[in-house]
Amino acid sequence: MYAVIKTGGKQYRVTKGDILVVEKMLGAPGDTVEVGQVMMLGEEGKAPTVGTPVVEKAAVFAEVLEQQKGDKVLIFKKKRRHNYRRLKGHRQLETVLRILDVSATGTKPAAAKKAAPKKAEADAEAKPAAKKPAAKKADAKTESKADAKPAAKKPAAKKAPAKKAAPKKGEE
Repeated sequence: MYAVIKTGGKQYRVTKGDILVVEKMLGAPGDTVEVGQVMMLGEEGKAPTVGTPVVEKAAVFAEVLEQQKGDKVLIFKKKRRHNYRRLKGHRQLETVLRILDVSATGTKPAAAKKAAPKKAEADAEAKPAAKKPAAKKADAKTESKADAKPAAKKPAAKKAPAKKAAPKKGEE
């Protein structure tokens, strides 16, 4: 089953498992979101259902993979023969999505919700274990610095004597 959805002012044809880059949407990586308006639903071998303007009760669910910035777009302005040149850059905020389910009835996918918390719990358990050794290394560095003697200060370099001014032409 496929759907045509509208999000961020653009339309996309999506199926289950597609990875899609869209305009910025709210949601942290790992969250499940309902994507935009469903404009059309279709299946192989059947006539598509076209909405007026949207298909009632239809929904597309996706998992947020990451929030990122797009490629830089350069804006260059120039007025010839006036030495007027301006260059500006812009990076659009984007969201990367993986389509979990295309639903004609609007029911949420149950399997995806159970898988996401397990992944989050595994990450949460791994992160504190990684932080503890790093903290010990930092403590060891500060202890070794405290035990070391302060470095002796070097005397300042002596300045060269000032040069005498050259005599004036008429005074010789």
